[in-house]
Amino acid sequence: MDEGLTYAGAGVDIDAGEKAVRLMRDAVRSTFRPGVLTDIGGFGGFFALDRAGYREPVLVAGADGVGTKLRVAMLMDRHDTIGIDAVAMCVNDILVHGAQPLFFLDYLAVGRLAPEKAAAIVAGVATGCRQAGCALLGGETAEMPGFYGADEYDLAGFAVGVVERAGIIDGRTIRPGDRVIGLPSAGLHSNGYSLARKVLLEVAGYGVDTYLAALGRAVGEEMLEPTRIYAPVVLPLLKKYGIKGMAHITGGGLVENIPRILPAGTAVELNRSVWRLPPVFSLIQELGKIAETEMLRTFNMGIGLVMVAPAAEAGNILKDLADVGEEACLIGEVVEGDRKVIFV
Repeated sequence: MDEGLTYAGAGVDIDAGEKAVRLMRDAVRSTFRPGVLTDIGGFGGFFALDRAGYREPVLVAGADGVGTKLRVAMLMDRHDTIGIDAVAMCVNDILVHGAQPLFFLDYLAVGRLAPEKAAAIVAGVATGCRQAGCALLGGETAEMPGFYGADEYDLAGFAVGVVERAGIIDGRTIRPGDRVIGLPSAGLHSNGYSLARKVLLEVAGYGVDTYLAALGRAVGEEMLEPTRIYAPVVLPLLKKYGIKGMAHITGGGLVENIPRILPAGTAVELNRSVWRLPPVFSLIQELGKIAETEMLRTFNMGIGLVMVAPAAEAGNILKDLADVGEEACLIGEVVEGDRKVIFV
């Protein structure tokens, strides 16, 4: 008698899913912080918000994905850092509103579930959560044969943080004369990878294992460098200074992200000569013959997060950042204008 069809025969292995959860458990638990009420494996994650110290706590949420940087991880068959990017893209977005990250949830969709690979991906997510000080409260691993290739996957996430209502940072108090402070990126972060891959892997014909002296490492290693998580250096500053606005420099670069926090009647002048341009950007621009304007609105160009602060506080903020090893610099100032970035 012919055997009937099974879920595993259709490409979804429930046993592999259970094994993946077992392999992830320790990494997930390593992120738990006060407030977590549930263990891994439930239908939902529970988090008790400690209202002590807050008069009017406001929850701030953000969601994002890693984008085509995932293709580089697949080409290198290295999956232990890409989860950091998933966390960073979400927690940096809520951080710029003054929110302390509380918890994170991930969504991993795969063509074929390899438990060890899934566990490595989630271990990277857990690393990012520890860096951000938030709990990996839950997530979903979905096996989707016929939708993704056998070795393909997608990764996205969702972060929730908390801020005092009176402490919400949204840029509305920014005025001409305020100073603009830039915190360095680690390189490409997680934006512009469709263009970066086109230039480096197709136009130039490099492989991910091609060593380039200009980078001091292989192309793939440069492209997989994780996105920085800025919470550990920014949150202490929010307790001391009147930071008026912050922008996470992602897709759209400095050109499009800074205006999102500018009130009417203001603009920002930035001095390109005062911060170090990571060599990967010069390499991409030269190999791809890319116009400067296109580079500036595609990549972060070496600045991963921008803070706007009163002129009287800028020096002390820079000193505090230098004291913790942060190579931040004064990159510009707010001027009168029509919500745009001017490079001088």
